[in-house]
Amino acid sequence: MSVGANTLGAGSDIVLEVLMTRLSLIRAGLVAVATLTGAPAFSAELTVRVSGLETNDGKIGCALHRSSDTFPMGVSPIEPVWVAPSDKSAVCRFADVTDGTYAIAVSHDLNGNQKTDTNFFGIPTEAWGVSRNVRPTLRAPTFSEASFEVAGSSVELTVEVAQ
Repeated sequence: MSVGANTLGAGSDIVLEVLMTRLSLIRAGLVAVATLTGAPAFSAELTVRVSGLETNDGKIGCALHRSSDTFPMGVSPIEPVWVAPSDKSAVCRFADVTDGTYAIAVSHDLNGNQKTDTNFFGIPTEAWGVSRNVRPTLRAPTFSEASFEVAGSSVELTVEVAQ
């Protein structure tokens, strides 16, 4: 005797349909989980208000750093923001910043070379500042001193620049 759909009875079609629907839902859920685990959980806007400018000449460069490897004078893998100052202040905005620990380095670039110029000893000759307004004597600020957290909501901070 062969076993087929007819030998299972009339109610078996309904049971089979319910099982197939549940399997489809489980499969869809697994696909959704796999897709979402690679994406960042949150993103926020970071607003940096720059104060302490002595002039409206030049451009203000804001560099967002995720590690001490590039902070404060190295090239960050995150695209820097360049803005023209107005009323001796400026605002830099970074969109879609994912959760994490960051530090900001700000430079008032007066000569248009898009970097903080330094003298023979490596001391900046243009106004600069970093997040948390850290200004150690005789050394550059460290990433841990200037770092702040982004955790799902927008962040606004003020950086005071000086030479």
